[in-house]
Amino acid sequence: MSTIWPDSLPKSNGPKYTLVADTIRKSIANGVLQSGAKLPPVRELAFQLSITPGTVARAYTILTDEGLLEAVVGRGTFVADPRKPVPDDIWAREVESAGQGTVRLFSPLLPDVGQVAAIRAALKIVAEGPAEDFLNYPSRTTYCPARQAVVEWLSDVPLGRLEEQDIVLSHGGQNAISLVFQAVLHGPKPVILIEDLSYAGFRRAAEILRADTIGLPMDEHGVIPEALDAAARQHKAQVFCTSPEVQNPTACHTPLDRREALVRVARKHDMQILEDDCYRMGAVRAPSYRALCPDRGWHVSSISKTLTPALRVGFAIAPRGRGGDLRRVAEYGFFGLARPLAEVTRLLLSDPKNRVLGARVRDVVAEYVMITVNALGGFDLSWHRDVPFIWLRLPAGWRAAAFCRAAEARGIQIRSADEFALRDGRAPHAVRIAINARVPKPIYEDAMQQLRALLDSPPDQINV
Repeated sequence: MSTIWPDSLPKSNGPKYTLVADTIRKSIANGVLQSGAKLPPVRELAFQLSITPGTVARAYTILTDEGLLEAVVGRGTFVADPRKPVPDDIWAREVESAGQGTVRLFSPLLPDVGQVAAIRAALKIVAEGPAEDFLNYPSRTTYCPARQAVVEWLSDVPLGRLEEQDIVLSHGGQNAISLVFQAVLHGPKPVILIEDLSYAGFRRAAEILRADTIGLPMDEHGVIPEALDAAARQHKAQVFCTSPEVQNPTACHTPLDRREALVRVARKHDMQILEDDCYRMGAVRAPSYRALCPDRGWHVSSISKTLTPALRVGFAIAPRGRGGDLRRVAEYGFFGLARPLAEVTRLLLSDPKNRVLGARVRDVVAEYVMITVNALGGFDLSWHRDVPFIWLRLPAGWRAAAFCRAAEARGIQIRSADEFALRDGRAPHAVRIAINARVPKPIYEDAMQQLRALLDSPPDQINV
């Protein structure tokens, strides 16, 4: 890297991590850094450039997300082969260490408490169904029974008046978010407002639709209404995306009075509100935005955190009178869910026994949450028994990227706060620990003790 930076980082008014990333990007483009070249360790390059390791780590993360670099566990960071297909980081990292003894805590993994048998039984019923179900195109009426099953499945969620024609079945919650964006956004460069730290799927769905995303500051109750008001006025935003029941990744909850204040801002600026409810496993604690503002509240949910993520079944729910817009997007995009999958969904959601299975899943996840809290409770945690992850604010001396690397060196994979921040945003020194309820409890308990040992012994703090 001495051929790139002989002495120190060039001067710039922008964030240092973007300058690091841009310099590496240009060096790859002009051939100074070729495919397979190994980059210096984060601390070594940070020392050479007189910047913090976190700055270098963030630049490496950006370029890894772009596919220009690849991080190999135990070996380092390398310039990626441009001929090699770049997998999405979520899926690639989930399977990267399978079978290697790594405790994967990137995304929640549910235990099997009987839902596998229920899915197999439903698939068998569908497989033995009428031949025309496997030969005909689906129609709008094809999905009515499955949509009605969704209405019943969500009967304990305060969504306001809900009818089956307000619902579109989607390929998971992420697809549901994209469907809502397509139904709502208009103009050459629409703007979407999201929480400063939020689910990365909002940004990715916006990116493929060429929409800009603007982050909003939060407190312990969610987005600050005054910040929403100022951003909506400045950017003429069309949609405000939020997760009020279970905020991902901070696990905070937005109470009713804060929701009502945010609704007033949305009405003032004629914004739509998209509520992502995919991470909630327990009871609802406040009315949904669809109930609070029936004319502009869109709701997204799925069965990924209650039964299984494998089927990729989600639900996009439109405000009153907007169901036709949502159906049109789905029909123009992919005609709708495959008929056999829609029937499997109907069978699963209409069987009362599967509500019991969902409660059992929640109980087992709660046991793992308590194992985590018992091990790490002396530190700054945000958690709830019915939330399948824990938000950990790191003690002095630790930076998120360094802590994640130290954890991975011990065979534990967790997500840094950087992964939930906008690329030009500021991320706190925090990590998200997702619950993996398929890991045997003794192994999971040992992993938590390993994290505690790291937290108890931070590296020497770097003064900058």
